[in-house]
Amino acid sequence: MPALVAPLMRPGCLAEAPQPALPVEGSLLLRPWLQTDAAAVVRVFEDPEIQRWHLKRADSEGEARRWITQWQQGRRDEVAAHWAVVDVDSDGVLGRVSLQSVILMGGQAEISYWTAPWARGGGVCSRAVTAVSDWALGEAGFHRLELGHSAFDPASCRVALKTGFVQEGIRRNALRHADGWHDMHLHARVRAS
Repeated sequence: MPALVAPLMRPGCLAEAPQPALPVEGSLLLRPWLQTDAAAVVRVFEDPEIQRWHLKRADSEGEARRWITQWQQGRRDEVAAHWAVVDVDSDGVLGRVSLQSVILMGGQAEISYWTAPWARGGGVCSRAVTAVSDWALGEAGFHRLELGHSAFDPASCRVALKTGFVQEGIRRNALRHADGWHDMHLHARVRAS
């Protein structure tokens, strides 16, 4: 059946080129995840706040390496792209930003993020989210990025608003956390016309 609308993003547009490393102001870099980052992932996911909002933990470096393999495969399959937020000088992991639920036809994706406990409070997350969003809505060719977070997570809401994601509504009882169902704020950024 012929499509009435051409895909906004051509199949292969993400998988054909290497994932870019994106510089971030303040001596940060967004780079693809490496298997050698597994110990840092385990350490981050020991944090109760990470477990509260991300619904899981990594119990071993082997498990974290499997996650990293899945993150790498997501880009090859053009369904996701995941970046480690690292310090330029030490290459130490400070956070993660990802585009997930990619829909090439409509040029859409969901952005998600976390910040390592030892890097919180310095704007690492908002600078990284801005860098990925600017790249996605610019060079990569996405049209719309959505961002969802629990209505009980004011820190994520501050990141969303600071990085230009307009709150569009509330998705009631949209995600189950360990403490029960949470309403989710829905934010979005759309490519400038």
